[in-house]
Amino acid sequence: MRIALYGYGKMGKAIEEFAVARGHEVVLRVNASNAGTAPVGADVAIEFSQPEHALANMRICLEHGVPVVAGTTGWYDHLNDVKNLVATTKGSLLWASNFSIGVNLFFRVNRLLAGLMDQRPDYRVHIDEIHHIHKLDAPSGTAITLARDIDLKSARYSGFELQEQSAVGSAQLAVGRVHPTASIPVPINSERTGEVPGKHAVSWTSSNDRIVISHEAFDRTGFAQGAVVAAEWLRGRTGLFTMDDVLDAS
Repeated sequence: MRIALYGYGKMGKAIEEFAVARGHEVVLRVNASNAGTAPVGADVAIEFSQPEHALANMRICLEHGVPVVAGTTGWYDHLNDVKNLVATTKGSLLWASNFSIGVNLFFRVNRLLAGLMDQRPDYRVHIDEIHHIHKLDAPSGTAITLARDIDLKSARYSGFELQEQSAVGSAQLAVGRVHPTASIPVPINSERTGEVPGKHAVSWTSSNDRIVISHEAFDRTGFAQGAVVAAEWLRGRTGLFTMDDVLDAS
């Protein structure tokens, strides 16, 4: 499989290393110096750039008939535009806030627990997430996905609200609402420190106890592996997909 990489930072290099180890070839590496380069000769594109470049990268790939695995976060306000673009081009795009297989299993546990807690009003939820100082968006896409799934499974919560930040630099503050009639948003605490690959925890707390589920990444290998597995799965398919589709097929 011939791969075009859009975004060639630490994640891009980790993806390349894993892809080559699986027998694939990276035929294009796009960064700031050659932005806008079309994925000519590629079988699939993997997009891990910056939020401000993600839409343009996805567009150029879809317009050239190249399937896209989109790992950049921070563009989800434009998801409907991307859906329309996929439909118009009859293309293929698989997006996820996190490509780690472990995180996507964690998402499923989160949905299960949120559904159980919907009937337990004595428990209140909050999310904590920690990432490296180079991650500019806050909350993380993974934390937003966790909050969205709690929203979908619990009538007591709607959207999310960023509660706290530490050393986030130029990170974007964000408040989300999905159902404006619901009582409260899911609170998210975000921290940016050191070179932490990613830690996420969902806590449900009552006056008597606390239930916590968490995921901690040790390095970028899990993200790279998931992105390449997703690219392998996407090739030959048409439509808009997520990592749930990949897990269900495995």
